[in-house]
Amino acid sequence: MKKTISGLLAVSLLASAPWSSALAQAPNPNYVTPIEEKDGSKFNTENYDFAKFSEIGVKLQEIAKSSKRIKVEVTGESADGFPLYVVTIADTKSQSKFGENKALREQMIKNPEKAQEWIKKNKDFKVPIMINGSIHGTEFIGSDAVLQLIERFAKDNDNETKKILDNNILIFNVVANPDGRVDATRFNGEGIDLNRDFITQSQPETRQMVDLITEWNPMVFLDTHGYVKNYAPNKQGLIEPCTPPHNPNYEYDLYNKWAYGQAEAMESSIMKNKAQFKGDLYKNMTGTYVPQRDDEAGWDDYPPIFTPMYAMYHGAYGHTLEAPTNDEDGVKWMYDAIMGALNYSTTNKQEMLNDQIEIFKRGINFDHPYHEEGFFPEAYVLPVDEKDPTVTEKAVNHLINNDIDVVLATKDFTADGVKYAKGSYIVNLNQAKAGLANTMLWDGEDITDDTPSMYDISAWSLPELWGFKANPVKTKFSVSTAKVKEVDGQGSVTGKGPFVIPNSSVQAVELVNTLIQQGVNVRRDNKGNFYVSGSAKAISSAVKASGLQIESGVTPVDAKKLTKLKVALLEDGGMNKQQTHAGMNLALERLGFEVTELTPVEVAKSGLKGYDAFIYNGTENLISTKLSAANLEFGFQNADQFTAFKKNVDSFVKDGGKFIAAGAGASRAAKTLGLTNATVQIGDPNSNGIVNVDYDGTGVTAGYGQDDIGFVYRPTWYGGVEENEILATYDESDFFLAGHWKGNEKATSQPVIIRENDADVTLIGLEPAFRDHTDYLFRLISNALYTN
Repeated sequence: MKKTISGLLAVSLLASAPWSSALAQAPNPNYVTPIEEKDGSKFNTENYDFAKFSEIGVKLQEIAKSSKRIKVEVTGESADGFPLYVVTIADTKSQSKFGENKALREQMIKNPEKAQEWIKKNKDFKVPIMINGSIHGTEFIGSDAVLQLIERFAKDNDNETKKILDNNILIFNVVANPDGRVDATRFNGEGIDLNRDFITQSQPETRQMVDLITEWNPMVFLDTHGYVKNYAPNKQGLIEPCTPPHNPNYEYDLYNKWAYGQAEAMESSIMKNKAQFKGDLYKNMTGTYVPQRDDEAGWDDYPPIFTPMYAMYHGAYGHTLEAPTNDEDGVKWMYDAIMGALNYSTTNKQEMLNDQIEIFKRGINFDHPYHEEGFFPEAYVLPVDEKDPTVTEKAVNHLINNDIDVVLATKDFTADGVKYAKGSYIVNLNQAKAGLANTMLWDGEDITDDTPSMYDISAWSLPELWGFKANPVKTKFSVSTAKVKEVDGQGSVTGKGPFVIPNSSVQAVELVNTLIQQGVNVRRDNKGNFYVSGSAKAISSAVKASGLQIESGVTPVDAKKLTKLKVALLEDGGMNKQQTHAGMNLALERLGFEVTELTPVEVAKSGLKGYDAFIYNGTENLISTKLSAANLEFGFQNADQFTAFKKNVDSFVKDGGKFIAAGAGASRAAKTLGLTNATVQIGDPNSNGIVNVDYDGTGVTAGYGQDDIGFVYRPTWYGGVEENEILATYDESDFFLAGHWKGNEKATSQPVIIRENDADVTLIGLEPAFRDHTDYLFRLISNALYTN
């Protein structure tokens, strides 16, 4: 939820100041007052006097007033409304050629051969280097190092500084997560880990970063983090590149040709200044931990959810940098690492840029020498559901926002023997960023046998998890097309009613809830479809905004009237540096439900009176009575509170309240609370992926069918369940489609969604609301809420 912040930066800074007068007309902004900011996190083993967010805007203005090299902008706002500062630094001579340098970046992805020829003949060009400060709020050292670098490159005139500025344009995203820095949390104000958000881009901070990357196509991208120490004896901190598996959609040979050398250059820069560190940890270090060099598995770059990995699809040599400690030594480690990268890229600028352009050339020429023939299809065709085009339209806009070319078929056509209608969208893969297009649209792969473990998710197919069709075409075809710049679909109502809203998408459910809140009569049948009474005029405005095409129909006699629901969601304030309920909160808001987040202590003290439903989606530690000191503020302070919580939830369910548990932790909690007799089985905690599920297709699973899609993270299934309590099972064989799950055969045909016979208690072993990845599964939640 958005907080009301008294210290927002003045809007006048949102406008981009010209180089010659960068912040010359500085506004008089109001800032967050120091009392609103936390001094540190209990999860950090060290703490120091880091730069508070309220001080950073002032500091940037002071630097800008004393330098003509620097441009300070506010390019957006965080989820909580804080300014997102971007600083660009270039020497004064190159500022007059700024347009020329940007033109080169555009030429790289339109005519890469011409761009390569140009840089051979013109040595006096600048390359953009992008540095991301503290995307995790508690990793304070990143932004502190960034501030020191900004001051140096804005003011200093030593030979090293001048040489770097002679060859590079430096772009700093100063504080990538202001909310987290203010509140001393890893996540932003919506509870989302921004460094897991780059495939879905659900948050404003992520979208701002995407805009920066697509604007600049940086040659190098450095992402500042902490804290890693002793991953190998006396090797302190971490510098990527990563261990296998590497995503097959990269042109990894070109990336690794320079990324590994750049990592060693960063390590060398740190070690060169070893004597200047204060702590023994640093004085005794023999180097840094480079996962690719020092390990075999466990720190991979496979999913495009991380910032540097996402930047790699735009041709960047991307690196995560993990400082060892949260103190001044950690700041110095980060500063020295970044200086090592800047010097390396300066020395190797010509060759590194040529190979970055080569990535784009391979895409345009459909020439991928290190990929098996046929790995990249010729194109994807995205047919459109005429009644509910909203999911496909969302996907098309998402692709376009990520610098992927999409065209619209202006005539009917046939591809791979399949007939497609005029108006279908096409993503041809002979384009510069083919790797990014393919990683977003492919089905993924089962990598269970390729590596013993994965760092995070291993499957993310947008078509499968958002619920739109993207059919790969393996053979060439021709069709008349028009380039798509943006899709702005509007809904319509035809007929005299009653009107049928299909249970087909997030937008459809949101429309239903909007109408209910407006007092419109809405009924729902057992197949999940909705029937609206009233005139077309009364609902036209909401339908138009929804993007759905609504027609008249006949209301079934068994369709039940829906009423406005009050939903309580158990809040995870930040256990183990996560808000495990945040994805569910996001899903419920997007579905249009009225949601109240309640902490475990609030439920224990006040109960659930006045609510229709209580949803638990998060770690089982939310009801634990054995919490660490850092976690204690988010859970029970004593065992009596657990007893009261259990009593209140039990009374709520006995009085007809609805309890929904989603995911492994919630399922275990339901068992602990005595709300289910089922046994809760859980696979390996690092396992995740896309699965085939057989849904019964009614009630809670309405709108889903046999051999349909699900997503698991800490896969869960249930035993000791009566036949009539089972609503969905994993498929009979080979149900695991993509991801990493050792021992998945144990879950074959096992129940994955169940509903108690004697109480309104539903357990979902899937993750239906995972980080905004699983739009397609959100309707399992709305179904469970609507089904009595």
